[in-house]
Amino acid sequence: MENIPGVKWVMRHPRLSAWAVLAVGMVVLLVYEARNVGLETSQWIALIVATVLVAGACIWIISWEDQDDPEDVAEVSAAEGEAAQEAEGSA
Repeated sequence: MENIPGVKWVMRHPRLSAWAVLAVGMVVLLVYEARNVGLETSQWIALIVATVLVAGACIWIISWEDQDDPEDVAEVSAAEGEAAQEAEGSA
């Protein structure tokens, strides 16, 4: 399934694809809910642009959890170093 061009792009760019999916969903909801409000074209454009930017900000904030803490990285590196030393010592 990873050989499909669209899936391959999504796997390489998870944040951009998440941004696109979230933005499309938010714009669809915006258009559905505000369809009878009587907005002018420039107002629609401004709302859609703002909605897409908010979707990007949401994905950016969510991606903060993906980044490793420096303390966690140091602990993992130390544990891997100890395991490698033990493996060398037993061999």
